[in-house]
Amino acid sequence: MTGPDHGDKMASTMTATSDHERRIAEIQQALQGTLGLDGWLFYDFRGSDPLAYRVLRLDPTGHVTRRWYYWVPAYGSPTKLMHRIEAHTLDQLPGDTMLYASWDEQRGCLTRILTGVKLAAMQYSPMNAIPYISRVDAGTIELVRSIGVEVTTSADLVQRFEAVWDDSQLASHREAAETLRRIVDDSFGHVAASLATSRLLTEYDLQQFILQCFQKEGLTTSSPPIVAVNAHSADPHYSPSPQGSAPIAEGDLVLIDLWAKRAEPGSVYADITWTGFVGQVTPIHHCEIFDTVREARDAALAFVRARVEAREFPCGWEVDEVCRQIIRAAGYGDRFVHRTGHSIGEEVHGNGANLDNLETHDARRLIPRTCFSIEPGIYLSGQFGIRSELDVYLSDCEALVFGQPVQTQLVAILKRA
Repeated sequence: MTGPDHGDKMASTMTATSDHERRIAEIQQALQGTLGLDGWLFYDFRGSDPLAYRVLRLDPTGHVTRRWYYWVPAYGSPTKLMHRIEAHTLDQLPGDTMLYASWDEQRGCLTRILTGVKLAAMQYSPMNAIPYISRVDAGTIELVRSIGVEVTTSADLVQRFEAVWDDSQLASHREAAETLRRIVDDSFGHVAASLATSRLLTEYDLQQFILQCFQKEGLTTSSPPIVAVNAHSADPHYSPSPQGSAPIAEGDLVLIDLWAKRAEPGSVYADITWTGFVGQVTPIHHCEIFDTVREARDAALAFVRARVEAREFPCGWEVDEVCRQIIRAAGYGDRFVHRTGHSIGEEVHGNGANLDNLETHDARRLIPRTCFSIEPGIYLSGQFGIRSELDVYLSDCEALVFGQPVQTQLVAILKRA
């Protein structure tokens, strides 16, 4: 009885080991293509760097209570440094092993590992410019620098190993985007049907309807969608609650922001926002604000498409500026209070380049086989807010938007006869 089980475990271990060996080979290939970079130093203390676990394909749920380091040189064998009581923490990874117990022994081992190293990448962001990357504490950076090693950001490396999709992920995104697009139509239809029967429908009720649609369609989400009416829509991250949620009635503006992905492991998110108005005649001011937001969204998309077709992939901050300038020119620059868009991956806010020159100056370039949102908004406090969001996937030569058609005017939500 033990023979087959033992064999299965052996096969599983060998598969895991070869998978990790391939990942390290991919990392070293990337390092060799980066001028002057001697290697990538991974470090973690009690889950302080989830990126390290994701990039190295380690299980983040293990019982690890002591500091560990993993040095991947551009050339040669990697080295693991772990505490003696957790000597098997990095067993899945290839490379030589060094163990420490005392703090000075740890520093001595780290010094030996990094002897001759001039420039190392770590999960560090100068001035915390990109907080998604800034995972290693300042003291550890000081420690590495005290050895004589210059530390540079691993932001571009992380994007390459965290944000790039394979074909199955692209397919999962496309399916999620198309499903969300149908759910948007169903949601506005649900509002119309409720009005026709004079049945009370609140923001929270509509949110729960959307979550039921997710369940029926086999989608999962990290948090409930945003459903916001009138002044609530001027709060970009408003979330309705069971008590005190606004009713949806004639003459209301309704904003729906929904994000979800397939439940299968490795699936990636889609994330879209639509707005509608309940009534026969939409107010001119609402239409003017929507038109400005749509123009800004489309200008950003056109800019990305032109640059990608020319094989000149832009930086995230550049796209943000193109979009933001449209809204500034319309006189609403101070009412666009968030970045233009975010990276999308297995997490709805991924670890690739963001379209941002407001909250951060994201100088990372957008790269092929990654996805991001474009979602400008204008928020008039105490009145209403309008945001229009679509997702853009980059191939080697195209910028693609799934979940068609995209919104081109405010949806007219009319009572059903």
